[in-house]
Amino acid sequence: MTFLFATLFYISLGVLIVGVALKIRQYWKTPAPLKIPTMPAPTTQAGVVFRMAREVILFESLFRSTKWTWMFGWMFHFGLLLAFVRHLRYVMSPDFILWPLINNWLVQFAGQYASLMILFGLLGLLARRIFVDRVRYISAPSDYLMLILLLVITVSGIMMSFVTPIDIVSLKAFMMDLITLDSGHELPVSVPLVIHLGLVALLALIFPFSKLLHAPGLFFSPSRNQVDNPRERRHISDWAKKLES
Repeated sequence: MTFLFATLFYISLGVLIVGVALKIRQYWKTPAPLKIPTMPAPTTQAGVVFRMAREVILFESLFRSTKWTWMFGWMFHFGLLLAFVRHLRYVMSPDFILWPLINNWLVQFAGQYASLMILFGLLGLLARRIFVDRVRYISAPSDYLMLILLLVITVSGIMMSFVTPIDIVSLKAFMMDLITLDSGHELPVSVPLVIHLGLVALLALIFPFSKLLHAPGLFFSPSRNQVDNPRERRHISDWAKKLES
């Protein structure tokens, strides 16, 4: 089991890094021939940065669109951030500079109960796809499967936190061995842990090919990252400049 999961993690991490990098490269090279920022748009580059910050942190456009979706979506993403920070202690050495912050009891407490926030957020987003007619009409099977995958990962994590605790010391030793390319410690086997880690690896494998790429894709959206200055400066794409020359 230890060898199986170690191999799976290396493969899934490689696919995740290479796949996301190639997709970002594609986004970067895709031309934007028109000025199409969503109005009202900022007229300076600093305004664009501020707008992107509001979009990433507060989900501003989603808040203006539908409050219920915004609430469930923000609960899921903010809870995921807290849970991610909490999980860093499993792959971080105590002599690392950020260790006192990550291992702080408040961070660990918030990260543990953030799993419940993730659960309610995902249930709300799943209910939206099932019960809202216009959303159900445009939903593909992959949309439901992705939410179910995230739900099972969350529930298995909650099981380990509140129902059937596992050997955290052995788990951290296994994870540190993966980082240092060592094989001295075995993975502590339990049903919730096997499900949790297996599905996390599966999520990493399919991430570069799924709609979850909206995470990096948001920064390359021309409707968000463009300055509203068509009168002051003519917008010409790089490929158009080559044709003119």
